[in-house]
Amino acid sequence: MKISVVSTLYHSKPYLEEFCERVVRAISKITDHHELILVNDGSPDDSLAAAIELQKLYPTIIIADLARNFGHHRAIMTGLQMTTGDYVFLIDSDLEESPELINEYWSVLLSDEKLDVVFGVQTFRKGGWFERQSGKLFYKFFAMITSLDYPADSITARLMTKRYVNSVISFREKELDIWGVFVLAGHNQKAIPVTKLSKGNSTYSFHKKVRVAIEMITTLSHRPLYITFFIGLLFLFVSFVSICVIVYEKVVFHTVEGWASILAAIWFVGGVILFVLGIFGVYLSKMYLEIKNRPLTIVKNIYRHADKE
Repeated sequence: MKISVVSTLYHSKPYLEEFCERVVRAISKITDHHELILVNDGSPDDSLAAAIELQKLYPTIIIADLARNFGHHRAIMTGLQMTTGDYVFLIDSDLEESPELINEYWSVLLSDEKLDVVFGVQTFRKGGWFERQSGKLFYKFFAMITSLDYPADSITARLMTKRYVNSVISFREKELDIWGVFVLAGHNQKAIPVTKLSKGNSTYSFHKKVRVAIEMITTLSHRPLYITFFIGLLFLFVSFVSICVIVYEKVVFHTVEGWASILAAIWFVGGVILFVLGIFGVYLSKMYLEIKNRPLTIVKNIYRHADKE
């Protein structure tokens, strides 16, 4: 039996040595046969050099050096495509998620032969009050606007069977949300409560989180397009009623609408039109990028230990 561990590197140098040591030690309690796949997602620090140096201590390390920063989700998919193990353990390398989770996951996976995935859900969401509350509101909104049972506050760390991973990598879209793909791939999955640590500063700024939220919604659901249709119907109805009222007042009371109300109405309707066009624009841009069929990532080099070549 072989276990493949997949992790991505981005500003990971301070944590990498401890991460590799703890992962290898935890896996040794399960099997002696494993591989540790590290995907360098264009990290601007010396993560790549540190990983190459660690190959001297851990020959099972395989490093995929991407040509540039393609993003966390694409880097994960690249790593999953490289796996050869019977089971795959995915985890971030920043030590916010304990590498020892694999032992807990393994016990849960063995307890039910029908399970294909075991993943963790945070018992307490990290961050300040605004981050926690905005996160809760977003997942509620996301559940309303999509038909997916998207697990809120799930972490990266998950243990998967090879057949499930094969289902995940069969998805060919380039504009992907990897957590959405994890749900769409189906199979029997089980969530368990875990505690996620915090290293302090996050590489996800507020602007980036907003962009990711928009990407998630437009990638996994087409309902915003239906919403724009109903918005159009609503404004058609309101405008029809307004016209009837204006005609009635003109004929019966001989009154004229004020310029301020007309101007406000024009601004409001114009804003709604621009909002709707913006939604269409996001979907059109995704279609444009998918039609181009660009590669998911570009692997510049793969580093293996000399004994493994």
